[in-house]
Amino acid sequence: MEKIQYPRIRLKDILRAFWKGAHRYKWRLCLLVSSVGVVGIVEIIVPLFYKRFFDVIIAATDKAKTAQILIEIIVYILGLNLLIWLFYRIATFVDNRFLTDMAAVLRQNAFDYLIHHSSSFFNNNFTGSLVQRVNRFARAFDRLADKIIWQVIPLLLKILGVGIVLYFYKPMMALIMLCWTLLFLFFNYLVSMWKLTYDIRVSEADSKTTGILADTITNHSAVQFFTGAMYESRNFRKVTEHQARAHKLSLDISALVEAGQAFLIFLIEFFVFYITVGAWQADAATIGFFVLMQAYILGLTHRLWEFSRVVRDLYESYADAKEMVEIMHLPYEIQDTPMAKPLQVKNGKIEFRSVSFGFQKAREVLHDLSINIAPGEKVALVGPSGAGKSTIIKLLLRAHELTKGQIFIDGQDIASVTLESLRQNIGLVPQDTLLFHRTLKENIRYGRMEAVNEEVWRAACLSHSDEFIKDLSYGIETYVGEPGIKLSGGERQRVSIARAILKNSPILVLDEATSSLDSRSEMLIQDALDTLMRGKTVIVIAHRLSTIKKMDRIVVLEKGRVVETGTHDELLAKEMGLYNVLWTLQAGGFIRDGAQMEDISETMESPLQDENGNVSAEGENVNTPKGHSAPEV
Repeated sequence: MEKIQYPRIRLKDILRAFWKGAHRYKWRLCLLVSSVGVVGIVEIIVPLFYKRFFDVIIAATDKAKTAQILIEIIVYILGLNLLIWLFYRIATFVDNRFLTDMAAVLRQNAFDYLIHHSSSFFNNNFTGSLVQRVNRFARAFDRLADKIIWQVIPLLLKILGVGIVLYFYKPMMALIMLCWTLLFLFFNYLVSMWKLTYDIRVSEADSKTTGILADTITNHSAVQFFTGAMYESRNFRKVTEHQARAHKLSLDISALVEAGQAFLIFLIEFFVFYITVGAWQADAATIGFFVLMQAYILGLTHRLWEFSRVVRDLYESYADAKEMVEIMHLPYEIQDTPMAKPLQVKNGKIEFRSVSFGFQKAREVLHDLSINIAPGEKVALVGPSGAGKSTIIKLLLRAHELTKGQIFIDGQDIASVTLESLRQNIGLVPQDTLLFHRTLKENIRYGRMEAVNEEVWRAACLSHSDEFIKDLSYGIETYVGEPGIKLSGGERQRVSIARAILKNSPILVLDEATSSLDSRSEMLIQDALDTLMRGKTVIVIAHRLSTIKKMDRIVVLEKGRVVETGTHDELLAKEMGLYNVLWTLQAGGFIRDGAQMEDISETMESPLQDENGNVSAEGENVNTPKGHSAPEV
């Protein structure tokens, strides 16, 4: 698994990704922020009436008149609290809908970008980790918006409102409160920036743990059959212990931060008490002002104390969102060119012109390969493992970009057409059948989404999938498991063939389409494939050579190069040809790979001997006519 170099992500990149989803709900957002703002402002006003209430009581001389004034003040207080209740409910109602819809939109945006990445991207990432990133991206906004709307905005209003009110009563007290608040916020900023690194580590550890967990569960059969439970347990324990250490360190740092904040709050409370009592003794402050100060300082310190957790949550949200935004800022390896046009397939002619490709720069898989496939021609690609057969198919589908050369379909360079139109015109039956944990009907219909039920069932019948579908309790509505685990290998292959039949593309690729079928099923399927291939340009990858005898042409590959080409009979006539050797060595219809193929290559590359062990001086077989050397393979 190669390490992906992600682009550097800044806060504005994350906010831009959030706004991409939020702009469609901007009026809800405005109403939500306005309602929270009204609540914050009214909360500043209410303590003024409490000040007035106590000042009236202290200065009372006429109880009847005083009682009337107090009742008026109480009515105002009740009215203001009712206003707080009303706008708080409005804000809550809007917030529930705004955040729910936003989470769905952000999750969809992340999915839409993620799903278009190349195969190599997914090969280099844990599936579970990617799932975690998508979900945490949506949750990050939920947490971020919640803290900003319900904590940050009220705090800013509280600071501003308290400052303005105290300025008119005691300017010095307003200055003291302002300086202390700035000190508190600055302290929060410093420790939060320090803690951010540890929050990111926690987020990365969570993703890694989820990825390994999902990977192990996905491969549970291998774990059981190879008795790897103990190994996987030890491996998972290492990851979870690392995750736990990262979490504990982050929590310890949070505890230290909270201890510092508690000390600052203790200082300001003591200081305000001291100054207010002194002012009262000097007749410079009333009991009502003392109540006002206590209300403000309790409200402000409560907001600031919560702000420590807010900052922590904001940075955790940043760390969670950053992982997904990195992916959303990572350019696609394979994408349409700016002037890409839809592929127009009229005849289905395919040309590989001097194609070279390597997954790594230092190791090429294909070397200057040229193959021309005529319209409607059926061509088989054969050769030992590693010859480049599957790579050719991946390049035709633009799963990878060429290192060198070009591929044309009906004279159109596939690098200049849209990916969607290219893949719509190519039907594929892969060796490893790809099924979703959905119903059989949905899996077959994936070949052509708009197909009606009758067309789906016809495709199932042509692929002989109906034979096993009829025996299932829910028939074609049966869920196949992940990834098709409830079906046998042959049944999965038939579903894949049904999908290709339904798609009915002008170009068809069969990557060992009958590899998972028994002899009876293969015979039945072959008729369906013959019907499917009629009138199409077909490329067949085969290890079982008996399945390609009727192909128009067979291209033999070795080490990324074309070494032979011709019909079955023509290639078989070449006694020392690679195809002839492979055909001779077939056991049960399969090419022997690995050590046996290396021995074959060594034998064919060694000086040729006659039946008596004689070797020609030039390395030619003594029985080979002059000027006809053995083929290079």
